[in-house]
Amino acid sequence: MGAKGDDAKGRAKEAAGSLTGDDDLKNEGKADQAGAEIKEKANQAVDKVKGVFKKD
Repeated sequence: MGAKGDDAKGRAKEAAGSLTGDDDLKNEGKADQAGAEIKEKANQAVDKVKGVFKKD
């Protein structure tokens, strides 16, 4: 699953946890969102590096 999918999954878990009062599920959703953000930043860094090497 891509970063956007992980983010959406995390938001859904966080919302479900908030609605049901399940703090563990809410925190798991927040962790999924943080992981998605890290994936996105890593993908951006890879794209920058690829761009540098393509300029040759």
